[in-house]
Amino acid sequence: MAFMEKPPARKVLLDDTVPLTAAVEASQSLQSHTITGLSLPLPPKKLIGNMDREFIAERQKGLQNYLNVIMANHVLSNCELLKKFLDPNNYSANYTEIALQQVSMFFRSEPKWEVVEPLKDIGWRIRKKYFLMKIKNQPKERLVLSWADLGPDKYLSDKDFQCLIKLLPSCVHPYIYRVTFATASESSALLIRTFNDKGTLKDLIYKAKPKDPFLKKYCNPKKTQGLELQQIKTYGRQILEVLKFLHDKGFPYGHLHAANVMLDGNTCRLLDLENSLLGLPSFYRSYFTQFRKINTLESVDVHCFGHLLYEMTYGRPPDSVPVDSFPPASSMAVVAVLESTLSCEACKNGMPTVSRLLQMPLFSDVLLTTSEKPQFKIPTKLREALRIAKECIEKRLTEEQKQIHQHRRLTRAQSHHGSEEERKRRKILARKKSKRSAVENSEEQPVKHSNANNSAGSGASSPLTSPSSPTPPSTAGLSSALPPPPPPPPPPPPPAGPSPGTEMPAPPLPQAVNGVNRGALLSSIQNFQKGTLRKAKTCDHSAPKIG
Repeated sequence: MAFMEKPPARKVLLDDTVPLTAAVEASQSLQSHTITGLSLPLPPKKLIGNMDREFIAERQKGLQNYLNVIMANHVLSNCELLKKFLDPNNYSANYTEIALQQVSMFFRSEPKWEVVEPLKDIGWRIRKKYFLMKIKNQPKERLVLSWADLGPDKYLSDKDFQCLIKLLPSCVHPYIYRVTFATASESSALLIRTFNDKGTLKDLIYKAKPKDPFLKKYCNPKKTQGLELQQIKTYGRQILEVLKFLHDKGFPYGHLHAANVMLDGNTCRLLDLENSLLGLPSFYRSYFTQFRKINTLESVDVHCFGHLLYEMTYGRPPDSVPVDSFPPASSMAVVAVLESTLSCEACKNGMPTVSRLLQMPLFSDVLLTTSEKPQFKIPTKLREALRIAKECIEKRLTEEQKQIHQHRRLTRAQSHHGSEEERKRRKILARKKSKRSAVENSEEQPVKHSNANNSAGSGASSPLTSPSSPTPPSTAGLSSALPPPPPPPPPPPPPAGPSPGTEMPAPPLPQAVNGVNRGALLSSIQNFQKGTLRKAKTCDHSAPKIG
């Protein structure tokens, strides 16, 4: 590396929106205390018998259930404290201290700004910090400084990234919250906006104070309230209009949620356009990564709009997505839009376009009056860089969706294979198979027995016609002259060696089944000599007599 050459910027590859999981696997006794790695008072403790094996196992189950409930909460699962507890190796840094160092370096070159106080944890992001600011010659005016690190979806070159960040203050739109100042280094970005006492759209729904921590405001609110139908129509139309404006400009967004919509009177203004340039993951990423049809940033914006519309309508986020059935709403037109963005069918088949939503009855009759003309000039070179970065972001999203889909299929197959119903089914099939094989074996045994009998019967009646035995001459008519067959000779002792001119006796054959000595009959046939027959006298009376 050449002298004074700066090292390449390193983006944070870790996606903070990926939900963590934890399993209580074991317990340990330490100084007469039972620990399981979770310092929480739930489930209840026990003074007597707390070292019993049964109690420890029951407590582990309770703690595991408690962890599962925490991780199922979308706000809690993104909490920095929980991340540090479950994954201390990746979340051990002091991000507030890192942000202060970066901001202090900025103030050395920009002395007109001054920090009033840090706005601790007002946002949900772990690597994004906020500070209340003021201008030294205008002490009454309050501003908000936001600092953020690079994220895993940062694909712009350093030069293009810094140019686009500095271009944000020139963006003018009636429904985009104006950026007062913006600058970027090779590893982070810093933006300043005017502080709004009324807060965001989420603050209006949850009756919250803008400066309070994110968890306190939105995790377990005491009271929430959905908006009136006219507010839903007006705010929804304004948000859709600004989304269409960004899509037409080729500027990726992907970060729509109620806390990113600032309220300015009766007007909604979008926040945090810099998030997509920084490569930060979306607030609802853990939702839309489950659905492979939501694979573009335009479809991500439409899906996130469905979440926002649900929150505006019912005063709370949906319990789960996709939504099987929607509660009664102030208008069926609201439900129609929700069904097109959050229902099972929509998540399975894909999202409608922003233009299609603008044509739906809920928003088509809303008249917007504004005197501010939209203006956001992006040079052609930077627009091409945005297009390439957008494609890279969508490619990573598609790959993650594919991995989740494959993992879900594998988990489903393993769960089905180990289920009680599947085990019963396999047992029944095994029994049927064993019964079938037993029946087949019982049918094969009589066939083998009959084949054995047939072979034995053919052997008793066919030795005289076997190829190895000579066919005897016919003795019909001579049977009366034949002497009775001699008795079978006794088996000779084993000879020392054959003598010339002596015939070897045939070995004895096995006893016939019907009592006939086969060996004697065969021996008599083989030892038959024609010379031993007596001459027969024939009295021929056929000649004619002449008298």
